[in-house]
Amino acid sequence: MMERIHESGIVCTDDPTRLDFDVIHGYLAQSYWSAHIPRQLVERAAQGSIAIGLYDGEAQIGYARVISDGTTFAYLADVFVLDAYQGRGLGTWFMQQILDHPNLQDLRRWLLTTQDAHAFYERLGFVHNPFPERFMVIAKENPYAPAEA
Repeated sequence: MMERIHESGIVCTDDPTRLDFDVIHGYLAQSYWSAHIPRQLVERAAQGSIAIGLYDGEAQIGYARVISDGTTFAYLADVFVLDAYQGRGLGTWFMQQILDHPNLQDLRRWLLTTQDAHAFYERLGFVHNPFPERFMVIAKENPYAPAEA
């Protein structure tokens, strides 16, 4: 298990027993990338990933999950730090702990998608896809949205 402590006392850990799905689902269901996602899908996604939480005492203040084979590839998803904790450098520190996770070293490729945080991730070493001609995707835009009446 990975656990790191920020100089401010904020804890980053992959301990699955600490995950607060009220907080995680509450944030993700309002996000642009997972709007309306059902809670059971958030919980199932965490179970199939390395789920990493950020905590102020017992309160969950951030979350990310990494889908990976632990050897060659990792996809970073659902990254957030609650608004009240932003602007303190915690997001950068959180991401560095994720990238330094002992089970995710020596990977050949990390991948993520973002609508609006390109500059943030570029500071951490991510670049725009250098081989867009090689990547393909099936994208279902907002599959969790309620059916239109």
